Amino acid sequence: MNEIALLLAATLSAGTVLAIAALGLLLNERAGIVNLGAEGMMLVAAIAGFATAVHTGSDLLAFAAGAGAGAAMAAAFGGLVIWLNTNQYATGLALSLFGGGFSAFVGIAYTQEKLAERVQYALPVLADLPFVGPALFRQHPMVYVAMALAAALAWFLYRSRAGLVLRAVGESPESAHALGYPVRRIRLAAVMAGGALCGLAGAYLSVIYTPLWVEGMTAGKGWIALALTTFATWRPARVLLGAYLFGGVTMLQFHLQGEGVQIASQFLTMLPYLATIVVLVLISRNPAWIRANMPASIGRPFHPGG
Repeated sequence: MNEIALLLAATLSAGTVLAIAALGLLLNERAGIVNLGAEGMMLVAAIAGFATAVHTGSDLLAFAAGAGAGAAMAAAFGGLVIWLNTNQYATGLALSLFGGGFSAFVGIAYTQEKLAERVQYALPVLADLPFVGPALFRQHPMVYVAMALAAALAWFLYRSRAGLVLRAVGESPESAHALGYPVRRIRLAAVMAGGALCGLAGAYLSVIYTPLWVEGMTAGKGWIALALTTFATWRPARVLLGAYLFGGVTMLQFHLQGEGVQIASQFLTMLPYLATIVVLVLISRNPAWIRANMPASIGRPFHPGG
């Protein structure tokens, strides 16, 4: 029973990285912008956060640095695709490639660095409960922040006027523009906010989840987060569920290896990515359902007055 509790706790921690990044990408896509650069943004944010933690010893400053790095890269991406009308998919891929190379170059000096002993968190009283205590209430605060972000984003999109405007921009930017809304500025704000969340996920990965810096340490998590938005049909609560599902698959491979299960380690390592492909294949069998939930203008450029 204790092993199951520890597996659940590890699942929540692993899923947090995917959840925060996927929520950021969902915000982008709700505004009609597809950003394939999540992997690059997360890598740059990971080294920015790790370097900040090494030099300052502050996790909060590390998270701020990661979010700032992600937002800055997203701003550059937004300037290109929103104002210069470059292709969203090609620009996103370029951002991802740039992030991978830039983070590897900057991170050379930090490959041997170590962070101070990590603080162990536990909620008073609740952490001492049998089973649920170790499983749910001994997590880093960022795990609970991810849950709160999902709830806040759901409220923002479906209960606030600003969220309604954002969704209107994602559905029909021409109509929103005709009503006097600054479509380009709204899209840029959404892109930067989404980039900040991807950056926060990257910083959490290198400062808390690992904690160390290794070149390419995201290992495809940015792409899985991108797939999660489709899996969740652009709903925040489903993003959270999907993130924990994939986090559980990731942790299951380590659990099976620890138990000495006689399965090739290469097969176990590919389980999360195999699960991603299977889920996307299953979802794609019902394209009408995807179209019913997908923002109508996603990936489509907007030309004011054009």
